[in-house]
Amino acid sequence: MAIVKVKEYFKQFGMEDRIIEFSVSSKTVELAAKALNCEPCRIAKTISFATGDKVILVVAAGDTKIDNAKYKSHFGVKAKMLNFDEVENLVGHAVGGVCPFAVNNGVEIYLDNSLKRFDTVFPACGSSNSAIELTIEELEKYSCFKEWLDVCKQI
Repeated sequence: MAIVKVKEYFKQFGMEDRIIEFSVSSKTVELAAKALNCEPCRIAKTISFATGDKVILVVAAGDTKIDNAKYKSHFGVKAKMLNFDEVENLVGHAVGGVCPFAVNNGVEIYLDNSLKRFDTVFPACGSSNSAIELTIEELEKYSCFKEWLDVCKQI
């Protein structure tokens, strides 16, 4: 399971105990916010895209959605989310647990500016019932992100 990979990843930093596992599903922004008793905007959702021959992940605040014009301006192609059946194989985590940690080699990670308004956020940890609370600085450090970008709009 992918959560095992994420726990092993965080173990090297002595942080595996910070991963929260729920007895309920956290596979959507709304369910994660309910499980964590926090505002949905603080859920750091991770969205999977095929951009040319690359797989990329965009981590964004839970109250946003991809702005297609901004995405195309940044990446030079139309936003094309991975199909449900492709995600686990190409990213290393199944839909509902996709996160920017312990992903497959070659997957590029981007952080959207929508996250910068928070002190801490809650990304998933490889399963549909897990999360970790991280500061923005920790998210930068542990996600091995490529760059900050602006490709979202609030909903």
